[in-house]
Amino acid sequence: MAENASLRLQKFLADAGICSRRAAEELIAAGDVWVNGTVAVLGQKVDPDSDKIVVRGKQVRSAPQPRITLAVHKPRGLVCSNDDPNNPDTVFDLLPRELSKFRFFCAGRLDKDSEGLVILTTDGDLANRLMHPRNTIVKRYQVKLEEPFPAKRLPTLKRGVMLDGERHQVEYAALVNPDRDGTAVNLDVWMHHGKKREIRFLFMALGYEVRRLRRYQIGAFPLRGIPLRAGKKLSNKEIESLFTLPHLSPETPSSRSGRKPAFRNPDSHEA
Repeated sequence: MAENASLRLQKFLADAGICSRRAAEELIAAGDVWVNGTVAVLGQKVDPDSDKIVVRGKQVRSAPQPRITLAVHKPRGLVCSNDDPNNPDTVFDLLPRELSKFRFFCAGRLDKDSEGLVILTTDGDLANRLMHPRNTIVKRYQVKLEEPFPAKRLPTLKRGVMLDGERHQVEYAALVNPDRDGTAVNLDVWMHHGKKREIRFLFMALGYEVRRLRRYQIGAFPLRGIPLRAGKKLSNKEIESLFTLPHLSPETPSSRSGRKPAFRNPDSHEA
């Protein structure tokens, strides 16, 4: 193998769109990756032109995918996974035909009952940057509750509560269009970590049921202008804006923009 043709196995898997580099390391450690008929090891280098790489019984093509990153407006009812047998309807169904041939994965998921901005990418390095705990990626949400939430309880959201041995909390929370009594059913919430269904669990622990949860911004990149079930291919500048700390300016649920999206899957339908 020529030295200049080799690269680390986890980078090859990420470049091929199999998963993020971090997830590739987990696959290798679990013994799910084979190179030329032998179980792979962490740190191993491969030559994509001559080595046979197999992940969970399926050979990985040697040609790297083009690096494509999309901002997609996910509706409720779709999951952010392409390997969930219990949920056949996924956010990847929104991709137009010309993009469906590539292997995309979510860089930061939304649960099935939530909606809003998700990032789909074929770029494993970017996915790793967006999901790695050391990077502070601020995500902004519109939360609508079944019952009005009082302003005096906002500090509790930031202090957080302990659930199953883990602290659930937000970095910022504000009422949107509060009534005269200092309560509102709509809140603007910011998080930069985000465990699975954390916002829902946090409000539930405080006695409030979330009626609607919508992510409207990641970093400095806003969802506005991208219709439901549509998406937009991101430029390099827009990708970098995902890592930018946003200004303190909550968006109200009625905010809109006339920006035209890059694509809408003609085969999709409103949820």
